Amino acid sequence: MTDTTLQITELRYRWPGQAGFRLTVPDLSVARGESVLLLGESGSGKSTLLSLICGTILPDQGRVNIAGTNIATLSSGARDKFRAEQIGVIFQQFNLLPFGTVADNILLPLHFAPMRRKRVGDATAEASRLCSALGLPAGVTGVKATAISVGQQQRVAVARAMIGQPPLIIADEPTSALDANSQAVFLDLLFTQTATHNTSLLMVSHDPRLGERFDRVIRMEDIAQIERAAA
Repeated sequence: MTDTTLQITELRYRWPGQAGFRLTVPDLSVARGESVLLLGESGSGKSTLLSLICGTILPDQGRVNIAGTNIATLSSGARDKFRAEQIGVIFQQFNLLPFGTVADNILLPLHFAPMRRKRVGDATAEASRLCSALGLPAGVTGVKATAISVGQQQRVAVARAMIGQPPLIIADEPTSALDANSQAVFLDLLFTQTATHNTSLLMVSHDPRLGERFDRVIRMEDIAQIERAAA
C-alpha cells in the first residue's frame, strides 16, 4: 500500500475554447493521513484543480494518481466508480438531496461504491454512529435534510463524505459562510473523523487564518502556473 494518497505529476490542462489559457501543476502530493490546506484567490485555478483530482475533467498531460491509480487512464464510467469508492467530497453548498432524509443523504455514496459499503457493514447503524460522533441529535437520521439547521446540514455533508472510509477527502471552501467559532467547531469534528481512519484531507480555502490547524499549507501560486490568453 502506498503512503501517498494523492500524487500529481507534470499536470497540464487547457480550458476548452480558450487558447493560451492553461493550468500547469508540476508536482503536488498528499500523504496518507495528512491534512493539507490549499489557499488561493478567485481565478487561481483551485476549482479546476479539484475537478482534475476528482476526474470530472481530464488533463491534457501528466498524471493524477489516487491510491496508486492514474485516474486519467480510466474510462468515463470507470472514473465515476473510482471516484465514488476513493474520494469523499464536502461541497461548499453541501449539495444535500432536499427531498431525502439525513440518512438518505449520508448513505447516498454507498449506492455507487460497493467496496465502501462492504467496509461499513450495517450502513444504517454506521450513519447513526457518524451523526453521534459529529454532534448531531439522536433520531436526526429520519428527519428531512431541509428541516435541520445549516450547521447541522454541514455535519451531514461531512458524514456523507466520511462513510465507508474513502482514503481521500476533498473539501471545497466548507467554512466560507461560518464565523470563527463555528469554523473551529467544524474543523475539530472534521479532523477527529479523518484522524480516526487515517484519511487524507485536502481542503481548499481563501482564508489563511485556517492554516495553523493543518499539517501543511500550500498556496496555488507556489505549485501552479496559469498562462492567460493575450488580450
